[in-house]
Amino acid sequence: MLEKLKDLIDVKSLVTLILTVLFFILALKQIIDANAVLTIYTTVIAFYFGTQYQKNQNEKEDKEEK
Repeated sequence: MLEKLKDLIDVKSLVTLILTVLFFILALKQIIDANAVLTIYTTVIAFYFGTQYQKNQNEKEDKEEK
């Protein structure tokens, strides 16, 4: 449980959370268009989960090689 919390507080997670909050605030204040927020947010989240998936795959392959 502590390890999961530790993983949650890594740099990529913090950047993702900060960007999410920032873009939603900008959209609510109508500084940027909601469609732009959706596009940017989707890209950030896809990148984040893509890198997490790749990291997990690499760890599995390393364990299988040993």
